[in-house]
Amino acid sequence: MRLILLGPPGSGKGTQGDLLVGRYGLPRISTGDMLREAASEGSELGIKAKQYMDAGELVPDELVFGIVRERLSRVDAGNGFFLDGFPRNTAQAEELDVVFAEIGHEIEAAVLLDVPREEVLRRLTGRRMCPVCHTAYHMVYHQPANDCVCDHDGAKLSQRDDDSEEVVSERLRVYEEQTKPLVDYYKSRGILVKIDGTGPVEEIFDRITKAL
Repeated sequence: MRLILLGPPGSGKGTQGDLLVGRYGLPRISTGDMLREAASEGSELGIKAKQYMDAGELVPDELVFGIVRERLSRVDAGNGFFLDGFPRNTAQAEELDVVFAEIGHEIEAAVLLDVPREEVLRRLTGRRMCPVCHTAYHMVYHQPANDCVCDHDGAKLSQRDDDSEEVVSERLRVYEEQTKPLVDYYKSRGILVKIDGTGPVEEIFDRITKAL
């Protein structure tokens, strides 16, 4: 099974991707995770990528495509994978088709998590993280017992730079402009699977597995 997970920032691609990994035992390949790891390590690629991510802009293709190409060639991706966060535009999708042909892969479905803009803003701007134990919270859906401090160690919770309302709005603008046309691209190929991305996580996952 080879899937692409589509949807705006905050649509739940990471969460649903992890559930798919648990169900099917295939790797979730997230360019976002790989780029954030590179940024935290302070590599040349990571430093450049962080400048774009902090501004809510898409990381340029030349900083991303080599990572994805290498990852898809690994042994654990031979029987299938879930691509999360890539491709991000139709130019990347077309180039990715070329790479798939070279390494003998073919995408079977593009799963779109459809979530309204207002819900995305609520999800992303409410996220908080403990800088010590890295426990994740949400100021609406998963609040700490005491305001803005971690339940486990009392550390003051922090917000990711790219979760501020200003940056989230810019990320959504970029998604609408550059990434959303992928929906039409994969729809024209007959492999688009549109899923209602609102509601409890388990219900969304059930919709995905039934559709697949």
